[in-house]
Amino acid sequence: MPHVKLIEEDLTYSIIGAAHEVYNTLGYGFLEHIYIKALERELLTRGHKVSREVGVVVMYKGEELTDQRLDMMVDDRVVVEVKSTPGLHKAASRQLFNYLRATRIEVGLLFHFGPNGVGHFRLVSSNPASPREVSPREPKPLSRGLNADETDPADQRR
Repeated sequence: MPHVKLIEEDLTYSIIGAAHEVYNTLGYGFLEHIYIKALERELLTRGHKVSREVGVVVMYKGEELTDQRLDMMVDDRVVVEVKSTPGLHKAASRQLFNYLRATRIEVGLLFHFGPNGVGHFRLVSSNPASPREVSPREPKPLSRGLNADETDPADQRR
């Protein structure tokens, strides 16, 4: 069966590799902001454009409601959210999904720098505001790194 190319496949592959390099170097136990700074440095070393603490506007019925800060945006094409906790909260992927909804970005990566390694969750949310003009649909979990055979419990409740 031929390989189906994922949206932003090469870029997400590079970001995931960078996250593993950070974890392999630092290990477990640091605060979230330390992993974010290290990931930023690793991505810059790999030639990516990195924006941190990016503010995006959240809309409500066509009006600006407030702004929300994203952990990181890479090459203006992928939203990155980082967690550093003993266990990943069930709603973490929902947070990433909402960040995608507030932007024109369709692909997000959630990294969990936890006691068992770095796990990742790749989320794609077709965005009607994106330049690709893909019709909207619910996000579909594609990968969670360490537990790739599991789906997010938040997605099972829909």
